Amino acid sequence: MEAKEKKKKEEPKTKTSKSTSKKITLREGGTLKELSEKTEIKFKDLLETLRPKRHSISVNDMVDESLAELISKEFKLNLEIVSIEKEIRTQAESHPKEMILRHPVVTIMGHVDHGKTTLLDAIRESNLVGKESGGITQHIGAYRIFHANRPITFIDTPGHEAFTQLRARGAKLTDIVVLVVAADDGVMPQTVEAIHHAKDANVPIIVVINKIDKKNADIDKAKQQLSKEGLLVEDWGGKTISVEVSAKEKTNLDELLEMILLLGDVIEIKANPKVQAQGIVLEAGLDAKKGAVATVIMQHGILSQREAFICGTCYGKARALFDEKGKPLKKAEPSMPVEVLGFSDVPVAGDYFQVVSDLETAKQIAQYRLSQVKKTEAPRPEHLTLDELFKKMEEGEIKELPLIMKTDVHGSVEVLSDILPNLSTDQIKIKIVHSATGKITESDVHLATASNAIIIGYNIKPDQKILDLAKKESVEIRIYKVIYELTKDIKKAVAGMLEPILKETHLGNAEVRRIFSISRIGVIAGCYVTDGIITRNAEARVLRADEEVYKGRISSLKHLKENVTEVKKDYECGIRLDKFKEFQEGDIIEAFVIEKEIPK
Repeated sequence: MEAKEKKKKEEPKTKTSKSTSKKITLREGGTLKELSEKTEIKFKDLLETLRPKRHSISVNDMVDESLAELISKEFKLNLEIVSIEKEIRTQAESHPKEMILRHPVVTIMGHVDHGKTTLLDAIRESNLVGKESGGITQHIGAYRIFHANRPITFIDTPGHEAFTQLRARGAKLTDIVVLVVAADDGVMPQTVEAIHHAKDANVPIIVVINKIDKKNADIDKAKQQLSKEGLLVEDWGGKTISVEVSAKEKTNLDELLEMILLLGDVIEIKANPKVQAQGIVLEAGLDAKKGAVATVIMQHGILSQREAFICGTCYGKARALFDEKGKPLKKAEPSMPVEVLGFSDVPVAGDYFQVVSDLETAKQIAQYRLSQVKKTEAPRPEHLTLDELFKKMEEGEIKELPLIMKTDVHGSVEVLSDILPNLSTDQIKIKIVHSATGKITESDVHLATASNAIIIGYNIKPDQKILDLAKKESVEIRIYKVIYELTKDIKKAVAGMLEPILKETHLGNAEVRRIFSISRIGVIAGCYVTDGIITRNAEARVLRADEEVYKGRISSLKHLKENVTEVKKDYECGIRLDKFKEFQEGDIIEAFVIEKEIPK
């Protein structure tokens, strides 16, 4: 009897010991009810234990990290909160028999103007170069081609030095890196950066020596420079595959594609098609017609229309799927680039895209993530005024150049957030007050007023209503299409902030409705003033389909047949510009003045 009683007393101790050593995982956004069911701890016991710890809880409360730590301590558990993406990845990789070979995802990297986009252009037999501002790649694109009836997905990352982050993200997404080196230029700083990114991501590299058709091409010199960076090519006794090509002449392109497929077979790239679909956001933006959209490279599972998903702090249902040519898709398989519609907001490039069971689950996880983000966000100053800012400057504290950034896609936000603060000096600190995708809004202008910030617009065009509000609030808006022009201006502004600076003030716009050619005088644009005021001798730019085609001075201004000094809104006028005759009906003539401004 005594032995039996002793055994009974020891049983609870043994049970507790097992629960102490057992690791329990709970998906992020999981509730106390789910935890109770998973651990077999009664909710009543959870309630009684946690309430004295000043936790006001209910059955549907989400378990965050701090609550998980407390529960682990009180109930002697090893409780871990895991992301749903990690849960699915673990599930996918823990069933090797379900894994199948998938086609390679290839990133093209290298220095600016070494022919990366031209190479991809030659492979696809299309014209991508002409679509990029300044002839350089501004955003990441993904495209599929077929060689020997086998698909290859290419990611074209920008080569300009400012796009370090985009190249880094490309390396993490890819299976193989194609490193393009110009035979006439050799290894350059961004070539070295690309090598580092690929090596950090543990991604195999194929070297492409491009522009072998040029007279000053020196292939051996390029290979020697590559060997110094740890890339010894095969024909020099190394292990790095190299192909000598001319993208312009389309030389040896088939050999390059064969090497990509061969390397893909050797490293055995695999995916599990039987788990819930998962991928990575390559690029995201806000489309005026489609809403929030993202390009996703699929990694596991098969994505179908109308499936619910979570992506960072965004969620939604796959309303529609499109391939890189804009053709509708019913499903997207691993390694495919796909444009997804149906996001609740613009996702962050680089975030995991994960299909979930239903929209309610997606909302729950997004809500949990937002609550965690708010806890870790640094509080934004709410009562900063211009007087306070100028007072700090007068007292000799570090001076700031506050900036608000609005761009067309999230990748550009990342880039500018990385490079602009690095342009700070000992005297001037560059501070990014706010950054986001989409058009410049009224709230952006009001924030700029409160924080004394300049608004930077990249690859977007502000509405006239916003320009008028900015003028009223004395907020400067600068618009750029090429990133090195932006950084050049910021460097100049930082260097000259204590000296008089030139400021552009908008006067008005006039629409060209008729064109007159008058002997001895020249070409006159018959215009209608749509806003503001047009003044003689003002500076002017001619905009055609939102593109600037001329910048100069208004040399002559007439109303009816009289020479006048100014013409106001809703009146017609004749405008002649210095050294410009190529007007077209529909052109917009924007008048402005350049003034010297002394910083306070």
